[in-house]
Amino acid sequence: MMKVKNHTITFLVCSFVLLLASCRQPEVSLADRFDQYFSGIFSNNEPGASVVILQGDQVLFKKSYGLADLNTREPVTSSTLFNLGSISKTFVAYGILILREQGKLSVYDPLSRYFPEFRNRAIADQVTIRHLLTHTSGLPDLRKVKEDSVFYLTARDEENWAPILQADKLNFTPGEHYEYSNPAFNALALIIEKKSGVKWQQYIQDNILIPADMMKSTITDGPHPESGVAHAYVRSGEQWKEKDYGEEPTFAAAGNGGVWSSVDELILYEKAIREFRFARPETIAASRTVDKPLNWKADDQPFIGWSWFIEKVNGIKTIGHTGTQGGFFCHYVYMPETDVLYIVLANREYPREETFARVLQLLDQAALLNKKR
Repeated sequence: MMKVKNHTITFLVCSFVLLLASCRQPEVSLADRFDQYFSGIFSNNEPGASVVILQGDQVLFKKSYGLADLNTREPVTSSTLFNLGSISKTFVAYGILILREQGKLSVYDPLSRYFPEFRNRAIADQVTIRHLLTHTSGLPDLRKVKEDSVFYLTARDEENWAPILQADKLNFTPGEHYEYSNPAFNALALIIEKKSGVKWQQYIQDNILIPADMMKSTITDGPHPESGVAHAYVRSGEQWKEKDYGEEPTFAAAGNGGVWSSVDELILYEKAIREFRFARPETIAASRTVDKPLNWKADDQPFIGWSWFIEKVNGIKTIGHTGTQGGFFCHYVYMPETDVLYIVLANREYPREETFARVLQLLDQAALLNKKR
């Protein structure tokens, strides 16, 4: 039998180890996994999005994609202002709750106290501010948006609320069911004006945006800003068509969707909420606790606070709100059990629920959904 010298064996072993090392794939970081996923949704030469995922103060992922304006070719950044759509409702809700802290109103006040011009006084006596905050008013949406789309291109809060004042019956007894209502938040914005004595946009600016250091965020008051913000788009065949102010009816009705902000400033918003900068701890707690009407009759259990949606997604408690208006597609979710904040602001449609599910999957694979940091 042939003998193999020791140095030959050593050489072969070392060569084998080096071969294994060279074949080993480099470890892909969580941020790279997020980037691979979002890069498959948003391309550089189309409308895009800004994304941020935090755990506590640690940035797990933060990146922007695509263009804020197809005409100027301005890229999306983390400071780009997007229209938040219905995420704006949380700002209006906090405006109401701050007035409640100041003793200027109660969430149990009937609408007849603020809108005596209701055609049917019995309806106005039944519906309260609380019902508006939780989408349980039963008020029908009587706006003829399709029939009078040109009017609604520029109609503001008061003009969007006016048709509801003509209601002669409710869809259901207030508190019994959930039915999403945009005009409800036009009414809440008007109530803020009636009780504060200033335009509601200014009230939110003074009492929420400034305390939260959201110095660049703004609120629609008629036309939206022509520059300094993202424009929104919808795909039509192979083309992108602008769809925001001037193209999307009810876009100027700001109470239900008029706040403009960036991922940078929404991080500050969430921080201000949890640090009680503009509202007391008990107010914040109430806003993020499911409101359960005593006369609830729907098969599904209530899932909304004042005015956050509070749900379980894959066993994880989420406090959040989506925003869809024109071509804007936004998602804001805070997961208190794991201290994770997830925000996507997009100026085009994207698979919002599928995307959030994938993000949860990646966070779970990284063992970040079972502990706070």
